[in-house]
Amino acid sequence: MTAGGFDCLIVAGLRGREQFDGYVTNDSCEGIVVFPQEGQPTYLAWATSRITRYMDNLERGGTSWIDDWRVGATGPGLVAILREKGFDSATIGVVGLESQAPGEPEGCIAYKTWHHVLEHLPNATFVDVSRQFAELMLVKSKEELALLRHSARIGEMACEAMVTVTKPGTTESEIYATVIKTIFSNGANAIWPILNLQTGVHNLGWGPPMWLYRAQPPPVVQKGDIVQTEMFPCYGGMETQQQMSIALKPVHPINQELAEVARHSYEAGLQALRPGKKFREVARAMEVPITEAGCWRVTPLIHTLNPLLWVGPSRIGIDQLIAQLPGIEKYKWTQRVPLTAPVGGEDLVVKPGMVFAFEPNACRGKHRVNIGGTVVVTEDGVEELNKLPTEMQAV
Repeated sequence: MTAGGFDCLIVAGLRGREQFDGYVTNDSCEGIVVFPQEGQPTYLAWATSRITRYMDNLERGGTSWIDDWRVGATGPGLVAILREKGFDSATIGVVGLESQAPGEPEGCIAYKTWHHVLEHLPNATFVDVSRQFAELMLVKSKEELALLRHSARIGEMACEAMVTVTKPGTTESEIYATVIKTIFSNGANAIWPILNLQTGVHNLGWGPPMWLYRAQPPPVVQKGDIVQTEMFPCYGGMETQQQMSIALKPVHPINQELAEVARHSYEAGLQALRPGKKFREVARAMEVPITEAGCWRVTPLIHTLNPLLWVGPSRIGIDQLIAQLPGIEKYKWTQRVPLTAPVGGEDLVVKPGMVFAFEPNACRGKHRVNIGGTVVVTEDGVEELNKLPTEMQAV
């Protein structure tokens, strides 16, 4: 705040995936924090129940970083606090206007909230510092790294449970329930989108399974299928990710080849991720094995974690799919939407204590294999927090 000349920060968590408010409160009330350079912060919750929950926790021996709790995570509530603290004409940094978390491409602050603030505080100067705040969060303390390792261990346990339950005749819902039960029963959260799951010999789709949204039966896993999940365990506010891929024998030759290509990309990332490197250098190193194998990809090969803001390019080479499958031209969005680039900026300099999700995926035609886990940058290299999901498993 001193370096930026800010009198205070507005740190919005709200329903945003990254919950930026938790970084300065050690709580998660889906609210907004007004954090002055001098004096105590105020936490605006969206409902009274979030404050009474905090009171119950204190009675049970819990602690809190925040003493001033209010209800009012709205435009009027935010304006009232800023006026009360004398920030009518202040210079204010804002966290939450920009984000690139999954499902959240343009921040978590609602238009109505922000319009009210700008309309009623015309003499204040607001500066979006979402990226600067996120970069501050990226380097983890010793305590945060301990939480991360525990989160990754829970993810590894969920991967092991998935291997055990996955066999011909198993439904997607049984696999989904097994993974989620493992995460929750070990005291972790499953951060949104909770669990991505896709099955079938052809495996291009990515996201939560369709039966969670539609009244349709969960698919049944068959011999020759690929069963793939993306897990998001979060312990003590520290998220890790595991990209688990299981092939049911007999493994299709193309899927076996794609698994090897994805593993080469993973290994290239391990070699490239070093302190002092730039994000784009690591992302491009991971691209080489995919490109040399003549594959395309749906999702990024790498992104930051805690927060998820620096994201490698995705949807690279999808034109190959369009060319191979006449009739898919009706999905014109594939051509109209620009290819994504690293959103937080390609020039992020890698530092010890940063956390990355490696998630190489290789596609050929309608076949896709996606593997990967969480890695931490050390003083002279990387620490792999996961093992099982970094290679396709055959059962």
